[in-house]
Amino acid sequence: MINYNGYYDAGEVFGKPEQIELDFIIKNGLPILCELKSSIDKGGMYLFERKARFYEREHSRKATQLIVISPMIEPKAYKVAERMGIDCYGDSQDMDRL
Repeated sequence: MINYNGYYDAGEVFGKPEQIELDFIIKNGLPILCELKSSIDKGGMYLFERKARFYEREHSRKATQLIVISPMIEPKAYKVAERMGIDCYGDSQDMDRL
């Protein structure tokens, strides 16, 4: 996994200028964007999606997949993830399917 840190001064992601942190995996030369959390709710899922779109715009690269890895995913967050095309894993060991 590779860690990305960027700074976005227009405030689109957090509503104010702020540092953006993402993790990603490169598979077959294409980025898979990841969010690793101890727990995540639906607000966290929306935030991850905004961070992912920021990364795609800044680097002119479309992510092939968005994934969240968390042992505690709020039930409403699963619904948000499904609507946004974000894959959810309860443990990094489950990622063997990638």
